[in-house]
Amino acid sequence: MSQTQQVEHTDSIASQDPNNETTKKTKSRRPPNTAFRQQRLKAWQPILTPKTVLPIFFIVGIIFAPIGALLLYASAQVQEIALDYTNCLTDGSSPNTTLPISADSPLKDMPSDKVSQTFKKDMKSNPKWAHAKEAYTWPSGKKQDTDVCILEFSVPEDIKGPIYFYYRLTNFYQNHRRYVKSFDVDQLKGDAKTGSQISSGECDPLNVAPDGRPYYPCGLIANSMFNDTYGNLTALNVRAYTSYNLTGKGISWSSEGDLYGETKYKPKDVVPPPNWADQYPEDGYDSTSLPDLHTWEAFQVWMRTAGLPTFSKLAMRNDHEVLLSGTYRLQIYDRFPASKYGGTKSVLISTRTVIGGRNPFLGIAYVVVGGVCILLGTIFTLTHLVKPRKLGDHTYLSWNNDQPSTATTTGRARPGEGA
Repeated sequence: MSQTQQVEHTDSIASQDPNNETTKKTKSRRPPNTAFRQQRLKAWQPILTPKTVLPIFFIVGIIFAPIGALLLYASAQVQEIALDYTNCLTDGSSPNTTLPISADSPLKDMPSDKVSQTFKKDMKSNPKWAHAKEAYTWPSGKKQDTDVCILEFSVPEDIKGPIYFYYRLTNFYQNHRRYVKSFDVDQLKGDAKTGSQISSGECDPLNVAPDGRPYYPCGLIANSMFNDTYGNLTALNVRAYTSYNLTGKGISWSSEGDLYGETKYKPKDVVPPPNWADQYPEDGYDSTSLPDLHTWEAFQVWMRTAGLPTFSKLAMRNDHEVLLSGTYRLQIYDRFPASKYGGTKSVLISTRTVIGGRNPFLGIAYVVVGGVCILLGTIFTLTHLVKPRKLGDHTYLSWNNDQPSTATTTGRARPGEGA
């Protein structure tokens, strides 16, 4: 006997039978009954009254104003001189076509807008500048005729060390998105990455040379490295010494050396970046000129990109010797083309205090905030004393001050109403 299989539809009465064994789990979007999910957390809202607000104004003002004054005082103790030599090769005098320039050679006064100084005493004479040419020998052994800028300035009083020597650039955007990521971390650590590996990395557009060899170091940051060279300060009328020596050691952070390593490249496996080509022979690196990035502190300082278009980077320092008062000359091998991108370059000789270099902005900000708080506290106190306001007075509520409406309705009369 054949058996007929019963087909049950989902919308049948049997499917809706409460006694049916098949049960469905009830779904719900109701949040859990907790204080956080049901928004029953305990809260406290302060009630602002004159007795609580006015003391806060005075307390903030009394705290901030003295701190700002101390910051301004500390910033004022920094002694520094900044000389903008961007146009030295065009506006400076040229007493001789080649170096050396004698001490009695006439130099041209620098424009006042190119000089900034904050000494406790006035300088005895205006800074001067001149330009000449000299055959410069690179560490690789290559000689090159180089433009030289000579700056002459006076130090009106003895300055105790440490003395810091910076170069300052303006309108140079190291924080540009494409620029700031244009380097290869592994290559800087010393790994000998191939041309194909560099091409697929972050160094674009300066990753490999036309012959397929990788640039070392690759990327836009390394290629645009600041390449002006500074000499020591030559003393013209100081009896204690003829030269104030500055060193490029100790200018980078102690932790930065860990980011760089001695390369595993062979000299002929890599090519110098385009802007470095003048420093090396036509065939590129050799066994003595391949740079060691682990010990090259000037390179490490440059690779630490700045967040703003105007920045200063430490180039040299002297931690112990006193910079005696007198007249000094500084010789600069001028190569970095700051004027091509509409920027400027300057040298900055400075000291420091407990808050660092000269920066009055923070002190001014503290004084302004403190002064504004004291002023507002005084105004509100006088207002409260002269014309006090009763707390909790309902007559100040906006809906109690609304005038009764005088508007009348217009329209057709309803049926049954007289005209």
